Amino acid sequence: MIESPLIKRLLWSGLLAGTGALATLVSTRISTIIWMRVFGEEPPE
Repeated sequence: MIESPLIKRLLWSGLLAGTGALATLVSTRISTIIWMRVFGEEPPE
């Protein structure tokens, strides 16, 4: 495996950024679905 601490930190930062972005997209989509079912309209901007 990779032994360099710098490379490990960069990989870890990339993994955190990627999972954070994915979580944001998923939560936004779920929230939009809930809003539309409750209020019957598009959510506000």
